Amino acid sequence: MRGIRPLPLSLRVPLLTVALMVLVGIIASQQVLTTLRNVQNERIRELAQLQIEALSVALGPLVLRKNVWEVYDTLDRAAGETHVQRLVFTAVADENGNILAATDPRRAPLDSPIRALARDAQNLDTLSIPDQGTDIRLLTDLTYQDRKVGQILIELDVSDLLAERSKAARLLLIGNAVATGFLALLGYFGMRRMLRPITLLVSHMRNSGERPEPIPQTDMPRGDTEMTRLFHSYNGMVGSIEAKAEADKRLANRERFVSLGRLSASLAHEINNPLGGLLNAADTIKTYAERPEVVRESAELLTRGLGHLRDVARATLDQNRLDRSGAVLVAEDFDDLRLLIRPEISRNSQDLDWRIEADQKALSQLAAAPVRQIVLNLLLNATEAAGQGGKIGLHVYTGGRSLCVEVSDTGQGLSKAACARLLGTGPALSEGGVGLRLVHDMTRELQGFVRLNRTDGITIISIELPLNLDQGGQAC
Repeated sequence: MRGIRPLPLSLRVPLLTVALMVLVGIIASQQVLTTLRNVQNERIRELAQLQIEALSVALGPLVLRKNVWEVYDTLDRAAGETHVQRLVFTAVADENGNILAATDPRRAPLDSPIRALARDAQNLDTLSIPDQGTDIRLLTDLTYQDRKVGQILIELDVSDLLAERSKAARLLLIGNAVATGFLALLGYFGMRRMLRPITLLVSHMRNSGERPEPIPQTDMPRGDTEMTRLFHSYNGMVGSIEAKAEADKRLANRERFVSLGRLSASLAHEINNPLGGLLNAADTIKTYAERPEVVRESAELLTRGLGHLRDVARATLDQNRLDRSGAVLVAEDFDDLRLLIRPEISRNSQDLDWRIEADQKALSQLAAAPVRQIVLNLLLNATEAAGQGGKIGLHVYTGGRSLCVEVSDTGQGLSKAACARLLGTGPALSEGGVGLRLVHDMTRELQGFVRLNRTDGITIISIELPLNLDQGGQAC
């Protein structure tokens, strides 16, 4: 059942020991009781055989002559001479099965059939003590000089043997219960002691948080045991995780600087192009300072060029500002990205499909810095993948309760290494697209998803970032 919690290993092993001990105890007790039953049956058969042989010698001539009084007197004397008062009733019949005498004449009247008293009687060869009752009956032939002269029925008291059997069963039950409980308790404490290093390891892993800490050498189990090797393996894993995290951090910084370097080269051209016109406008103002119309026209040119340079500088500063954690995403952020990516698009003579369809209510639920970094890296990879004269696109819209960002290009598609950097969680390969691992990590930090699709020669990378919206939208 789902509601039942699994038992800990420190309880499962002792319980398994208890179950096995109970099974072994049942089998062993059954064997002991069976052996005791066989021994008792052998003893009662020997005793019955001695009684029958003694009575046959004493009663044979009397039964042959049908001397009732002598038979009765012999039975009475035989009952009184029994050292162990086990023979409680005896009846003797002639060869026709009619009773001649009995130790209790009222129970066995003269000339009554002996078969009426022998309904539960057993044979000497198969005589056994039943599990219930206190008496057993034995009916056998009375022979004299190898001749059957009658029948004899004896009834033996076996209550002491049944009591002995019951006592043995109780002792076995108590002994098995005590032994089982002791072994279970011993197994429980033994397992707790053996699992103490595992408990320490689990506790250390649970309390480590997102960054696991190595186990101190003082907490290591002594000796070259399996637990010691396990602890060393855990510490080795922690070291590998720390090394991987540090490598990913360096890789992310490197990819950020690579992106910045590409932007810087493009922006240098973007700033250098209008500078020539601005310098010419300044020279014109100096030369024709007395002509107002020429000065006015040159000033307007200076204003437009400086405004363009201001926009480029502002977009660059916003993209690389160290602390943008408090700024929410707005539509102007995508305008800045378009301005930053325009030099790359112009240099490669590419076509740009730019669609921002998400409203401000949806955008304001996300931080600007990570989203800008994600989109910029995807756009830079798209321009590089599309090549000269290619097409790239950006589509931002609200889908369900998520903000969907789709970046497409008409390039040859991502390589295996680039796909591993974008979609995988393992170590990042040295090859692959610039900033793709950064896109993957930042999307995971925003609890989003990355999807890759290629249809009709177009590669589409979709980023789905969760929102808290009450309104719906089209599916991502």
